[in-house]
Amino acid sequence: QVQLVESGGGLVQAGGSLRLSCAASGRTFSNSAMGWFRQAPGKEREFVAAITWGGTIRWYSDSVKGRFTISRDNAKNTLYLQMNSLKPDDAAVYYCNGVTGVYSRDSSSPYWGQGTQVTVSS
Repeated sequence: QVQLVESGGGLVQAGGSLRLSCAASGRTFSNSAMGWFRQAPGKEREFVAAITWGGTIRWYSDSVKGRFTISRDNAKNTLYLQMNSLKPDDAAVYYCNGVTGVYSRDSSSPYWGQGTQVTVSS
C-alpha cells in the first residue's frame, strides 16, 4: 500500500495561482507514471494531468492544458502541479495517484490520500 499526502490547496480568486504537492511513499512513485485527479461536489473524480517516471512525457486534460504544469522530483518522492489562471470550474479536491500507462487517464491504485481542497472565487 502506497501512502499519498497532498498539500498546497487553498482559496484563490479567479486568475490566481496555486502549487500543489504530493508526497508519495514506496517504490511506485519512482517506477511509475503519476497523475493528478480532482473531484468537485456531486461530480465523479476526473483526470487532470500525468507525467512519466523520467518526466519527459506529460499529458493533460483539455480543460487545463496551457494553464497547469505537472512535474516531479523522484529523489524527494514528490509530485507537483502548478496551476495558473485558475477558474471557478477548477474548484475541487485534488488527489494524486499512479496512472496505468503513458497517456492513460486512469488511476492505477484503489488507494487515495485525503486530497487537498482548491477553492476559486469569481
